[in-house]
Amino acid sequence: ELPESWADMQEPLLEGMCFTLKYLGMTLVEKPKGEDMAAAAICRIVATARVGARKFQKVILTVSPRGISLQDADTKEMVENISIYRISYCTTDKLQNKVFAYVAQSQESGALECHAFLSPKKKIAQAVTLTVAQAFQMALDLWEAAHAGR
Repeated sequence: ELPESWADMQEPLLEGMCFTLKYLGMTLVEKPKGEDMAAAAICRIVATARVGARKFQKVILTVSPRGISLQDADTKEMVENISIYRISYCTTDKLQNKVFAYVAQSQESGALECHAFLSPKKKIAQAVTLTVAQAFQMALDLWEAAHAGR
C-alpha cells in the first residue's frame, strides 16, 4: 500500500527505489514511444514468455534519477544499468496490468528495445511506472539546476 504523500517523497528516490520483479523478456521496437507500440511489444513478449518453459529471472529493479539498474535477486549480480537519458518510454500495460515495461536505446547497437517485467500486483507495476516518471522529472530538475548558472 502506497502512502498518500507517495508522489512527494523525493528523498528515497535520490538513493534509488527498489522493486522485485520477474523479467519476462525483450523485443525490438520501431518507435521510441507510444501506447500502441508498447502494447504490441508487451503482447509479443508475453506470448513468447508463455511458450517457453523456463523460469523467469527474478530481478531487483532500482529506479533513481540516474536511471534503472537491474540486479539478479538471487546472486545479487548486476545485470544491466540503463541511463535515464537512454529511456524513452515506460508504461503499465492496460490489458496485462501487472506488467511494467520500458523502452530504451541499446548502448551496443543503438536499437530500440522494449523490456517487460511481471510484478506481483497491479499496484506495484503502477508504482514502478510512476517512480520512473518521477525520476525523469527529478533528472530534468537536476539538469536544469546544474545548467541554470551558465
